[in-house]
Amino acid sequence: MTDLKKEIGRRRTFAIISHPDAGKTTLTEKLLLYGGAIAQAGAVKGKKSARHAVSDWMEIEKQRGISVTSSVMQFQYDGYCINILDTPGHQDFSEDTYRTLMAADSAVMVIDASKGVENQTRKLFKVCAMRHIPIFTFINKMDRESRDPFDLLEEIENELGMPTYPVNWPISSGKDFRGVYDRQKKHIISFEATGGQRQVAATEVGLDDPALGDLIGDENRSRILEDIELLDGASEDFDLAAVHSGRLSPVFFGSALTNFGVEPFLANFLKMTTPPLARMSDSGIVDPFDEKFSAFVFKIQANMNKAHRDRITFMRVCSGKFDKEMEVLHVQGDKKMRLSQPQQIMAQEREIISEAYAGDIIGVFDPGIFSIGDTVCAPSAKFCFEGIPTFAPEHFRRVRQKDTLKRKQFVKGISQIAQEGAIQIFQEPDTGMEEVLIGVVGVLQFDVFEYRMKNEYNVDIVKEGLPYSYIRWIDNKDIDPKKLKISSDTKLVQDLKGNYLLLFTSEWNIRWALERNEGLSLTEFNKGELQ
Repeated sequence: MTDLKKEIGRRRTFAIISHPDAGKTTLTEKLLLYGGAIAQAGAVKGKKSARHAVSDWMEIEKQRGISVTSSVMQFQYDGYCINILDTPGHQDFSEDTYRTLMAADSAVMVIDASKGVENQTRKLFKVCAMRHIPIFTFINKMDRESRDPFDLLEEIENELGMPTYPVNWPISSGKDFRGVYDRQKKHIISFEATGGQRQVAATEVGLDDPALGDLIGDENRSRILEDIELLDGASEDFDLAAVHSGRLSPVFFGSALTNFGVEPFLANFLKMTTPPLARMSDSGIVDPFDEKFSAFVFKIQANMNKAHRDRITFMRVCSGKFDKEMEVLHVQGDKKMRLSQPQQIMAQEREIISEAYAGDIIGVFDPGIFSIGDTVCAPSAKFCFEGIPTFAPEHFRRVRQKDTLKRKQFVKGISQIAQEGAIQIFQEPDTGMEEVLIGVVGVLQFDVFEYRMKNEYNVDIVKEGLPYSYIRWIDNKDIDPKKLKISSDTKLVQDLKGNYLLLFTSEWNIRWALERNEGLSLTEFNKGELQ
């Protein structure tokens, strides 16, 4: 086997998704602990503690105890090179999560054992199902009182429309949580707390071991034997091909906070997942093992290092090997270039690299030339990967700077944050950038936007609420948008590329505009943006 195939073959790239507070960031940190990437887990919600989750690097994240941007982390474990994409759980930042899922080969769905499937989990699952991304389920917080595991599995199957296969099975829950039964090895793994350190004291015993009752209690022993009999008779057969095609979800039980069940999950997960998957382009399928380098942009983040006012573009390497000295083609800009300061990033920590392989995520310094969805490839292999969909904003504000002397910083700030995809900017025709309309998918994004303008660009802003809830791009190129008949509570605006759009307060207004303007064609997406 060549070095290229060997290196790509050991890559595993996955996203961790969940509803807020299901324990996703805690699980991410424990996986990093096992990989030796960090020495001590941060206190994710410890407001009084100086430690914070490693993956939450933005100051506002540390203050609120939530993730608002996707983080990228790489570590080595048991011969594998693992790329974790940690995503925001909060629904107001779901667009960032959707884009991140485009860069993943599989997803780990974290579910709270006491709450089951929650609203945000459903949304994220639909995106995974749409792309046939393999989904692995980690039912977390078994160290707290939880719902019946059979009920949880039934809910997952009903809500997500996908059968499940429990790889292990919990022994009780809450303070009495003793461990899990490994269905493949047919033995009990009993855990003992060790103060949240990397290694958890684990004892493995067979079901027929006389010491089992002493280890987990006679009542738990009777219960687990009943559960195993029921499981073996009623559950789905394990089918790895169904897992890989997103038709069967392996389920694991554990507690990320106490480390119970985290290492068995990681070991099984790595055996079940695939190396980097092929990607679709306008020239057909791109094989990850193809020697020619290719990648696409899925995330842009300005000011990761405030001292340097930098802007990092995150790329998912899709095929071949990247070398920092190589010349590449930026397809959308039709320009040959060298990628500047290629680095791998552990939240805000970064390390300059000289090479990367298919499956890896690299960050490159971006002077402002890249957009989300752009393709970069070897000059001899010009093609475009499928575009990343842009979600129509549902909340709008009129925004201007308080201090008119800070116009330059204001324009730079809103432009850079818009290029990251966190906000969308619109202007009324024939007006300048002193006052703009901003659209977001979730209202909390306004708070983050205001915070970042103040802290990263030193600009105080004034926000004014707007009543609009719907946005439509005007498809027609042969009509004058300024002569359209629209209701008084409909607004004509332009995006930064000069495309015309209409903002509506209700669906009734949309119908009214279509009825009064014969031949008018409106769309929820800008078709020019989709590749």
